[in-house]
This record gives sequence, structure tokens and C-alpha cells, in this order.
Amino acid sequence: MDTKTRAFACPPKYIQGPGELKNLEMYTRDLGKAIFAIITPSFYDKLSRDLVAMYEKAGERVTCEKFGGETSMAELERLTALAAGKGYDVVVGIGGGKAMDAAKYVGIQIGAAIVTVPTIVSTDAPTSALTATYTESGEHAGSIYYKRNPDLVLVDSEIIAQSPVRLFVSGMGDALSTYFEAKAHVDSNTKNRVGDGYQTPLAAMALSELCYTRLMADGIQAKADVKAGRLTEAVENIIEVNTLLSGIGVESAGCAGAHSLNAGFSALPGCQNSTHGEIVAFGTLCQLVLEDWPRETIEEVLTFSSTLGLPITLAEIGLSPEDTPSLMQAAQKACTTKHIAAETVPTSPEILVEAVLRADGVGQAWKKA
Repeated sequence: MDTKTRAFACPPKYIQGPGELKNLEMYTRDLGKAIFAIITPSFYDKLSRDLVAMYEKAGERVTCEKFGGETSMAELERLTALAAGKGYDVVVGIGGGKAMDAAKYVGIQIGAAIVTVPTIVSTDAPTSALTATYTESGEHAGSIYYKRNPDLVLVDSEIIAQSPVRLFVSGMGDALSTYFEAKAHVDSNTKNRVGDGYQTPLAAMALSELCYTRLMADGIQAKADVKAGRLTEAVENIIEVNTLLSGIGVESAGCAGAHSLNAGFSALPGCQNSTHGEIVAFGTLCQLVLEDWPRETIEEVLTFSSTLGLPITLAEIGLSPEDTPSLMQAAQKACTTKHIAAETVPTSPEILVEAVLRADGVGQAWKKA
């Protein structure tokens, strides 16, 4: 890296607590009085009525639009056309990662403030300065990066506590990689994702490490609580881990082997029933094996992942260790990603396949023990 400048990026405001969605107008009024809300289909009917009543009572304007379900360029352009030239000050995205990513795209295109309101916490989407795009058939088509993060991230923890357990756990799988990928960035002296890329600051590294320690402390209890429909301190902590701490780590530090392998695995037909976080969790184990982390750390990750039901073997993400062509295809794609440059050890498709097979062997042995 040819710069000694450090840089840190995050949303200007992050608010999390029970019932906070009811306060949306109170938070957006400082950003503007005309709102364009993109809402995930499963929440659209009820929320659109509630938002219209909320903003009409305040004497403000809101238009609600149902998200089409995929962040294809056609859908992003459709939403932008609906919002452009109408004087909207704020674009709000309510739903999963794709609905929020759509709101970010529209907000950037029309020059409006951006607010993300997650209804699940399975990825870093609420805080990130990007939109992940997909084809109409759901194949990942790349990401569009922005120079600013959402202006406000508003998390209603009551909604998250009632969300599907698998998606809540999937967010922990994604967050599991944060510390290890951040450390790879620092150790390899690789640029972070702020602007054109800078040194990772101490704050980002500290928050990435906190992301990991809180996962280990609260993750298993938080899953049990969400399964029982309870909103507890453990659940609140993991909500923050999955969104704020993991999100900051991704941008102010960066991704490495785990997300490189995710890019490769997720393109394979066999992995289509696995979530992003589930694949990243197995990718994290592969990264630890690749980098030859101490056995104690690997066993801690194995215990955590297996207890939560996150994958620790190839079979659990729909692949076979005997399917060498598919593994090589995934490894070749992983080696084309920019994330792989952050690795602290030599990499090649052959080296990655070897690490994946070793990780699978470790996982299989752990399950049999």
C-alpha cells in the first residue's frame, strides 16, 4: 500500500431499540419532509397504511412502493423512475438487504437522504455504502459502490426478534468472518474500502474484534431467545453485531478469503439453497485453515458454528469433497475477486481447493467426535 493515511466510514446515525419503527417520522423530519418508501412485499400492506397515517398526521408527504424482490438493473431503474423529479428529500428502504440496497441506489440517483430499516439482520446491508445487483434470475451481477453510507440506520429490535431464526443466525455467520478478514487486511497491509482505499484505523480493528467477542459471548443464547420469540439483551447485542459492528468492519477494514470463497461457492448450483451468511461461515473456517490459525481458535469457531447450525462441512452447503471440478470452479472464481489480495499467505486455485478440503475434513472429524 502506498498510503499511510487512515480512514474510517460509517453511517452518521444508528438507532436500535424496541418499537423504533413507530418513530420513523420523528427521525426523518430532520432529513426532509417528502419521503419515498420502498417496502419489502411481506410488510407492504400493513406498513404502507401505517406510514401514510404517520406522515399525514405530521403534515408531510410519503409515497410507498412495493419492492419487486430483486435488485436487477431493471427493478432499480423502475424505482428510480418513480422517484425522480418528484421532489423527494428522503428515500427509505424497509425490508431485507435487497430492499435496502434498492433504496440506496434510488437515493443516490435522485440526490436524496437515505434511511435503511431492516426487518431481518442477515447481512451488512443496513450500514453499507453499496448495492449488490442481481440478474432477473437471481445470479449475482456485481456491486455498485457509493461515496456515502446511509444517513440513518433504524433498527426496530421487536421486529428482528420475531424474524426467521435461520436468517438471524445467518447474520451471525456473515459477522463471524469480520474479525479474521479485518486482521488479514491489516497483516497484509491491504487498503480498506473507504473511498479509494486507506489504511485500516485502530477503531475499525477494535470494533471488528468486538464483533467476534460478542458473537462468542451472546450468539448461542441469542439464537435460543429469538427461537422463543424473546427480546433480550443478548438479542439486542447480536442485532448490533450483525449490522453495525460487522458493517463497519467490512468497509473500514475489508473482506478477505471468506468472502472470496463465498463468491466462488455462491455461483455453484449446489449452493443455491444456502444463505450468504451460511456460505461465509464455512468460508471463514476455510480461511482459518488456509492461514494456519491456532487449533484453539479453529475449535472455538467449530463449536460456535456447529452449535448454531452453521455449516462446517462442504455437504452442509450442498457440495461434495469428491466434486473436484466444482471446487476448482469455485476456487478459480474466488481468485478473481479483489478480496483475495488481502490474504496473508500465497493463494491460487489449487491452494484454495486444498484449504477447502482440509477445512471440510476438520469439520467432518468435529461432527463425528
